[in-house]
Amino acid sequence: MATENGEYVHILNIDNMNSTIRDKVEYAVRGKIVTEAEELKEKIKKNPSGHGLPFNEVIFCNIGNPQSLQQKPLTFLRQVLSLLEYPELLDNPPPIYKADAVARARKYLKGMPSIGAYTNSKGLDVVREEVAQFIQHRDNFPSNMDDIYLTDGASSAVKTILSVLIRDPSDGILIPIPQYPLYSATIPLFNGTALHYYLDEPNGWALQISELQKSVDEARAKKINPRALVIINPGNPTGQCLSKQNMIDIVQFCHKNRIILLADEVYQQNCYNPAKPFTSFKNIVKTLSSSQPEYNHFELVSFHSVSKGFVGECGQRGGYMEMVGIADKVKEQIYKLVSVSLCSNVPGQITVGLMVNPPKKGEESFEQYEKESRAIYESLARRGKKVAERLNKLEGVVCNEAEGAMYLFPQIKMPEKALKEAEKRKTTADGLYCVELLNETGIVVVPGSGFGQRQGTSHFRTTFLPPEDKIDKVVESLGKFHEGFMKRYK
Repeated sequence: MATENGEYVHILNIDNMNSTIRDKVEYAVRGKIVTEAEELKEKIKKNPSGHGLPFNEVIFCNIGNPQSLQQKPLTFLRQVLSLLEYPELLDNPPPIYKADAVARARKYLKGMPSIGAYTNSKGLDVVREEVAQFIQHRDNFPSNMDDIYLTDGASSAVKTILSVLIRDPSDGILIPIPQYPLYSATIPLFNGTALHYYLDEPNGWALQISELQKSVDEARAKKINPRALVIINPGNPTGQCLSKQNMIDIVQFCHKNRIILLADEVYQQNCYNPAKPFTSFKNIVKTLSSSQPEYNHFELVSFHSVSKGFVGECGQRGGYMEMVGIADKVKEQIYKLVSVSLCSNVPGQITVGLMVNPPKKGEESFEQYEKESRAIYESLARRGKKVAERLNKLEGVVCNEAEGAMYLFPQIKMPEKALKEAEKRKTTADGLYCVELLNETGIVVVPGSGFGQRQGTSHFRTTFLPPEDKIDKVVESLGKFHEGFMKRYK
């Protein structure tokens, strides 16, 4: 037995593991602060009346996980899923089940032997056809189910495409700063190079084409080949929605520079600004190509998920990607790659179908579905506005309102003393802020440094997912903490 100083030496240890994972992969959304928050939550659970903390509840505003913060699941979705999990109920459905939920479950069972059986590696035909119809209705352009893959959330689809795109460090992927850290974590995992472009915070986190071109030119000067551009619309963590003209400019930029567009559109149900309704990049591409044939071969991969919007079914792990203009030979290789994992989870696939094909007017579940989904959507819009307004009243804080998604990304002008204290503790100023916020209030947010930010600025990302009967308490606690923090470090 191999020992060192009397202790067993593991065959796999921190020194000889994959150094890329150890040294380069970071995921701030579930980083050190969240680990500490889980420990505090357990401390309260073990001793509810004698835990000694200045709060009685840990409120997780660090991640877009709606049902963990009491968002109720949509009845129609859960009825169909429960019937598929226990199909014997279909023999004599209890009165609680609506007729259209029963009919939908039977429809899905015709397309598979059981929810417990593997499917085609692309996913169930019946669901992919529903997705194609949804896209066609949304964009007014045809969609082919053969170009659609059902995936374990959008994240697995993103990883699949990045793994195909990246060959070595000379391949670069353009990602926004700030960005959802899935991208900054996954690109180095595949030995690629992340190419940053900065969003324009003073102008509502707008995307400037000149910033994109600057990043491309700098990369090429370093012999790095920009292969793809990631756009998150609506934005995470910034909550902005792109205008149609901005989207046209982005497509033209990609065409000019021969760059594949990766459109992360998982928040398409979360658009709160009536002046900026959601428009897909596929719609933009196909509209351009209808009058300009040079866009007929434009290469685009778009992603969607059941985790966001008013569906909020994060735990079901359902998503899809649609490939447009991708070479047939490449699609064959993508199919080979996803086949290694056999298929995505089947309840997640079904949830995708239920998201893109909800009850129609005249069906028994329609009114309840409309009422439930509208209530969630309108509540999210109210909460986002309320939190942004409160943040903007705090000393040294500037926060753009959320036009979409479920996050705010306020900037804090840190006192000099706080900057020095952070340096002393070997952390960032926003990291110091978030740790102290957690320890004083139980509120969990994520330092802006985990998403990327311009040098010399400090931010944090918060969701506005706590329920309406708690959101006032959250913003009040945050406000009191901030006032104390600013006084402490003046």
